[in-house]
Amino acid sequence: MRKTKKTKSTKKLSTGKAVETKKSSEVAAVTLSSLEALSGRGLQNVSTDTMATPRIKILMQLSPELEEIEGAKAGMIYNTVTQELFKSDEGIKIIPCYFQLQYVEWTDRGQGSSAPINVYDASSDILMKTKRDEQNKDRLEGGNYIDTCHNHFVLVMEKSGVPSPAVITFKSTQLKHSKRWNTMMKRQFLKNANGTLFAAPSFAHVYKWSTMKESNDKGTWYGWNGPIKDAVITELDNSSEILQMAKDFEESCRKGERNVSYEESETSNTNKLDENIPF
Repeated sequence: MRKTKKTKSTKKLSTGKAVETKKSSEVAAVTLSSLEALSGRGLQNVSTDTMATPRIKILMQLSPELEEIEGAKAGMIYNTVTQELFKSDEGIKIIPCYFQLQYVEWTDRGQGSSAPINVYDASSDILMKTKRDEQNKDRLEGGNYIDTCHNHFVLVMEKSGVPSPAVITFKSTQLKHSKRWNTMMKRQFLKNANGTLFAAPSFAHVYKWSTMKESNDKGTWYGWNGPIKDAVITELDNSSEILQMAKDFEESCRKGERNVSYEESETSNTNKLDENIPF
């Protein structure tokens, strides 16, 4: 009798395992279609105010990322949110969506908060109240100085093929590269079906940027090298989706929904060569 019960119990256990295996296989059978039906779920309360806009920057000789990020080297291009690294010679491909000019007021390093004192928009006359000092800084009468910042909001063409929004800030010696890029974009024209020329939107083209060494009498550092026009957006896979992303990002920036998080380490001049761009 005991043997009979034992056999019956074993059979029941075997059946239970079969049911468990069946359930496991059913759970595993998740398709892209089922995920698409749930698109955006769980993120309903996430807005631009609760997200960080990634910054694209060049790593310098004393950048902390060289010790924190595996494989990071001076001269590489770095995404502060995804932590993706781009080799200096291979560079990065981006679609420009929006340009913003701002003036950032700082105290000298070590004399105040690491945050900017104030950020002025393009219509401000704050530069008229400054004088250029021996360090080529635009100095206010009270002692603070002003950085002129060119912010380019872009879509980064990731290795995965899915573009991601980011911002690149050009300042100091790098302003010349931004000015050249703006001039290039303003001169871009395309032809419509009738052969008529029209001014291309900034996001009509993909541009490639790499890095190179620059120097002056104050030191040596890595700076931007480019831009090189890489492609027209119509030539890309999923061009219609990418164009819509660019339009949405441009509109969000234009409405003031995207802000730049400035850091003192990237807008201050110190005596450490190669870490901050000399003025």
